[in-house]
Amino acid sequence: MRVISFFIFLIITSTAIAEEDPRFSISIGAFFTDRDSQTRVDGESGRGTDVDLEDDLGLEKSDTVFRVDAYWRFAEKHRFDFSAFDLSRSSSKQIEREIIWEDTTYPISSTVETEFDLAIYKLGYTWMFLKRDRSFLGATVGLYIADMSATLSASGGGSVESSDLTAPLPVIGLRGEHRFADRWAIRGSGEIFAVDYGDYEGSLYDVFVGLDFSVTKAIAVGVGINSVKLDVGVSKNSFQGDVDWQYEGALAYLKFDF
Repeated sequence: MRVISFFIFLIITSTAIAEEDPRFSISIGAFFTDRDSQTRVDGESGRGTDVDLEDDLGLEKSDTVFRVDAYWRFAEKHRFDFSAFDLSRSSSKQIEREIIWEDTTYPISSTVETEFDLAIYKLGYTWMFLKRDRSFLGATVGLYIADMSATLSASGGGSVESSDLTAPLPVIGLRGEHRFADRWAIRGSGEIFAVDYGDYEGSLYDVFVGLDFSVTKAIAVGVGINSVKLDVGVSKNSFQGDVDWQYEGALAYLKFDF
């Protein structure tokens, strides 16, 4: 609530010289992530093991990935936003406890090779209900799409289990921006999801804050932070279980306005 109140105060009191907002903007850069991922995949024979992907299977906790964010302002107070990045990882580790993944049991001290593919796509529509000069506050609706594929295999050609999940989760939230000087702007967004319907039950939050410095009228450099927590139970033919993921980190990017 404090963040929302801060943006409203900045927009109402803004005295910046009005300039035409860009119709299209794209940011490309690096996302320095720190992750905490727990996943359970149930099988026909019963409940699987709650697995910490970093501690139990040895997946890297921290990594740097390429990220793209963009928006298209198709009307004065309306725009579409898009983000995409890949959080895929792989590992090989001698496990320290028995793990049941779907219908396969991996005994203690066996070496398990893991391929964990995860692509994140975010799509959103924003209505800027409060707009003052070069500042705005808008309501957002959209989709947070997690496209996951996890494969566990015993070293030496043993048992292999693969699980796939594409979770298109609807989100609502707020998005705002304030240009407080000729070359400086602060922007942020907050989105949430909570549902108990059909194949999905759980919650999600996604918070972003960024600071931009305009090098020219069309080019800016920026830094930001993004924190996401996803906890969803899934009951589908291709995936039954629970995903409890959290990732957060810093961004450094180039932003191009058109």
